[in-house]
This record gives sequence, structure tokens and C-alpha cells, in this order.
Amino acid sequence: MKIPLPCFGLRCLVVLFVTAACVPLGAAERPRKLLVVTVTTGFRHASIPTAEKILAQLAQESGKFTVDFIHQPPGQPKKPAISRELKENPFAPAQRAALQKYVREDEEFAFANQKWIEAVAVSLRKLSPANLKAYDGVIFASTTGDLPLPDKQGFLNWIADGHAFIGLHSATDTFHGFPAYIEMIGGEFKTHGPQVAVDCLNQDPTHAAVQMLPSTWPVFDEIYQFKNFYRGKVRGLLTLDKHPNDKSPGDYPVAWCKQIGTGRMFYTSLGHRNDLWDPTAAEGGKRMNSPATAKLYQQHVLGGILWSLGLAVGDAKPQTVRHLGDGLPGAGEKKAPKF
Repeated sequence: MKIPLPCFGLRCLVVLFVTAACVPLGAAERPRKLLVVTVTTGFRHASIPTAEKILAQLAQESGKFTVDFIHQPPGQPKKPAISRELKENPFAPAQRAALQKYVREDEEFAFANQKWIEAVAVSLRKLSPANLKAYDGVIFASTTGDLPLPDKQGFLNWIADGHAFIGLHSATDTFHGFPAYIEMIGGEFKTHGPQVAVDCLNQDPTHAAVQMLPSTWPVFDEIYQFKNFYRGKVRGLLTLDKHPNDKSPGDYPVAWCKQIGTGRMFYTSLGHRNDLWDPTAAEGGKRMNSPATAKLYQQHVLGGILWSLGLAVGDAKPQTVRHLGDGLPGAGEKKAPKF
């Protein structure tokens, strides 16, 4: 007499194996999809191609996410230069021919620039709420200026609805006329001095974006100073306790993160220089950051990306203790803004 296999025997194991092979991987096991934006309508950093290369490399090496890009459309026109003499005395008889030439060239520029902005708007259609459904997060890598997004508020709503935003370097030099964006990213670029060596202070060694960094991390870069920055609204990650150039005491934030609704935002102001992005790159024919420093910067960015995607540990709650000159010059106004 044949004895049937029990449900927990070989037959059941075969069924379970076949069934498991047919079930797709869960969302948590699939690489996340990120959209990297490197479009600029203001100043354009020379390090952007290096940033694009390294972000693609980090995605491939980590295996945790993939990247698509919105690149700068070609053919951006250049605004005509105006001589000092013409600027100081435009209606002088001797400047008549130069003035006519400048007016003509400026009109041609305005027409060409409008056409180029239309091409930029087409490239940014990927940032519409409908198209963003295909992505888990967006990186603004050294973007500048007022980008013609199809729906700016819709973009912010998408972040708050559980998605990731990563801002690198001049992402805070973007959308100066859009207060809701400034509120989302946590600060607004104000100015910077000459590139300089600084000692960044690690404010949260347990956070994925800075856990690989020492308590004091020396870096050579262009160091931003901010307005509309409020410590009580962000989780500080890196800061300075003195002005980067004149060394006067204060609180000068460098990197931070925050919760945006159910979404996450990570920002680092570092990343101006090629030799900070790439261990093999030079800046102006020489290196001011060691290859080891560049590798740490890459891990800083990678940690921030993974945290923003919910794939790495880190608190987003603003620190409640006063520290590192909180409220001193450089920390922004003391009262929260009203948007």
C-alpha cells in the first residue's frame, strides 16, 4: 500500500519551491529608482560631469538604486558682455555705436534664451507628478536658478507623500523665489568666500550620512553661508563652529536632513570641487583633497541617499540641545519663517 506524502514532506517542499520561484521580489528587495537633475539656469559648476559619473558609479556599486538623468539641454545662449565704459555712460555720443550693437545682441540673446528655456521645460517634464510615479526619489546635483518644472507644488507634494529628495551643493541656490522649496530643503544660499580648508564637525555619528566620518573632518571646498536656515527645523549632520574664512565664532551649517511629511530630505553643501568628488581628479591641475577624503565624501553622499530612501539608519528629529554656537552668527534668524 502506498502511503501519501504528508503536507510537510517532499511534495510540499517542491510546491513551495516552485511557488517561490514564480513570485516577484518585493519592493524592499528591488533597487530603488532615482532621477538625477543637473539642469542649471544660473551658474553652472564645472564639477557637474564628475558628479554625474560618480553618482552612476555609486548606484552600480551599491546595487541599492539605479539612476536616470535629466541633463542640461545643449545650446544655452550666452548673454552679451557690456563694457565698463558703456555701463558707466551709455548715452555718450562716443558710445552710440557700441550701445546699438549691445541692444541688438541683447535682443537676439533674449529670443534665443526663450527658445532654450522651452527646451529645458521639455527636459524637466519627467518631474511632473504623473511621471514621478516611476521613481522613489530625486537628486538635485548642483542645480541653480529657477527651473521650469511642470508643477512645482506638485513636486513638493510628491516628496511629502513618502519619497526621497537629495540636494547636493548648489541645490540651495535653486528656486530663490519659491519659498516652499526653501522651506523643504531647509536653507537658502546666501554667499560664499574663497575656497578654503575647514574642519567639519560631525553632529550625529550614528547617522548613515556621517557615520563614516571622524568627529572632525578636514575638507577643502567652497563653503556656503545660508539665510533662512533654522536649527530647530532640521537634524544637523555637519557644521562649523567658526566662519570658514575669517574664523570668527558662529554656527555655520554644512549638511543636514529632515522629515518632509512621510518623505525624507538630505542636503550637503559640499561638492564644488572635482577632487572632492573623484579620488583621481584634479582641480586646476592640482589636488587639494586627498583621495581618501574624496572616498569619504562619496560615502557621505551615498549614506545620505540610502537614508533618504529608507535603506539606512538615522534620526531626522532636530537636536534639542544647544550646541556649536546655536543662535550665533551664521545660524539664520531666530524666529521660524512664515510661508
